[in-house]
Amino acid sequence: MKTLTTIALLAGILGLAGTACAQSGQVLAPTEGPIAGITQTPATRLAEPRTTMILGATRAGNRLVGVGDRGLVLLSDDEGQSFRQAAAVPTRATLTAVWFADAQHGWAVGHWGVILATKDGGENWTLQRDDRTVDQPLFSVWFRDAGHGVAVGLFSLILVTQDGGASWEPAHLPRPTGAQKIDTNLFCLFPDAQGNVYVAGEQGMVYRSENNGRDWTALPTGSKGTLWAGVALRDGSLVVAGLRGKVLRSRDRGKTWTAVASGTDSSITALAELPGGVLMATALEGVSLTSSDAGQTFTPTTRVVPVSLTALTWRKDGTPVLFSTAGVVSDGTGNTPR
Repeated sequence: MKTLTTIALLAGILGLAGTACAQSGQVLAPTEGPIAGITQTPATRLAEPRTTMILGATRAGNRLVGVGDRGLVLLSDDEGQSFRQAAAVPTRATLTAVWFADAQHGWAVGHWGVILATKDGGENWTLQRDDRTVDQPLFSVWFRDAGHGVAVGLFSLILVTQDGGASWEPAHLPRPTGAQKIDTNLFCLFPDAQGNVYVAGEQGMVYRSENNGRDWTALPTGSKGTLWAGVALRDGSLVVAGLRGKVLRSRDRGKTWTAVASGTDSSITALAELPGGVLMATALEGVSLTSSDAGQTFTPTTRVVPVSLTALTWRKDGTPVLFSTAGVVSDGTGNTPR
């Protein structure tokens, strides 16, 4: 079995060999160290921010936004041709995911349970939450609108808000019969067109909420591998993916799942349906995958420089912009952003 630093590449927090440490719950110290004030220390200003590890990316209207190491928030206003740091980010904690409800209102999450919010398209951020008693990182965030949102993370941590993040309350997954507790790490929130939200996690588990994250229904895939990524496609199908190139697809809202050959054993880190309808995935070891039939088949491509790909978003023309443990990479057209 390949030795994988599973969550370390996604969130810089767990060192894993296969999935053994995730199952045992061994937590290693994060790269920035357990410094009491780190969540409220401004983000490091970097000479070359586009070469810093990026773990999450999205669009905010006409702007591209990426988040990553040491509180980095990376912005592009020219469709990914150039990037700069956000003006004000009040934390140095590593950020793992970002979501915008509209062009102005966005949220980012990360280490130490940090939740940040912006009301100006990502230029300036405020700290809504942190927990310096334990580094229980958040791995994904989603907002249905500017009021209702969910954040998820390590050991089944689920937080929900109905007031735009002014307050956050815990929610819980359904406990399996006979289990004393549930400690499934949750990695990726993704919505469908009906306003439901799904979360993919360990042990091949997917859950669905129909009330903005307050209650969840288990949708086991039949796989036991960790799922790092998920997407609900325009045709109504769900696709989830993760460890060692595993891809699963559902046509009935997660009731049943079918394994799909991905053509790679590199672990898949992100999924997105591009504007033209192509489904794209990023993976470790410089691998990316595309599907033109809603995830029924995939074509893998390996980059010449096999940097581990961690996130993607897209330009208005449908071409992808890719991110990695080494920062911004070629956008899929062969151009390297400045």
